Amino acid sequence: MVVGRVGGREIGEQVRVVMSKWGGRPHWEYDARWLGTDHHGEWLGIPAGTLMTRPGAEYVAPTDQVGLVPAVDAGDRGWLAWFHDDGGAVEVYVDITSPPEWDRSTLRAVDLDLDVIGDLDGSTRIDDEDEFAEHQVEFGYPADVIAGALVSCEVVHAAVLARTAPYDGTAAAWIAQVGSREWR
Repeated sequence: MVVGRVGGREIGEQVRVVMSKWGGRPHWEYDARWLGTDHHGEWLGIPAGTLMTRPGAEYVAPTDQVGLVPAVDAGDRGWLAWFHDDGGAVEVYVDITSPPEWDRSTLRAVDLDLDVIGDLDGSTRIDDEDEFAEHQVEFGYPADVIAGALVSCEVVHAAVLARTAPYDGTAAAWIAQVGSREWR
């Protein structure tokens, strides 16, 4: 766990998460706090009460959460993972995305429909496969984007299912930091 300034960001610095859909269509947006980094990647804090918006919808985070942006040197970077504190609807929700990129203090990624969900009962599932299939045709996903999303989904699903790091409880220490901060 690294504290202090890393990559131009300070612990607790507000960042913006901007997810879009293919073709630049807007999707979820919300603020988070940069918590630090480890060998898995960069960790973002999302306190309970954070407003998340997308066209036609709003959601208020019911519990503290942390997001994990995969490390730049990770073999597969086509995902963003969201780990929920006790009381959340799921344990972990992983969006399959384009490789996330920082644009100053804004994290940007294209949501490619597929999600890997670790449920509270310990089960793991892949969600929105039908939407992914429909959007391949409707929006003309290129073959390399389709192949990359399928590989990312398979890798993440296997890791969540096997409870390998970072899906092994690693996020608990980061979630604890969200609850201990004064920005709440």
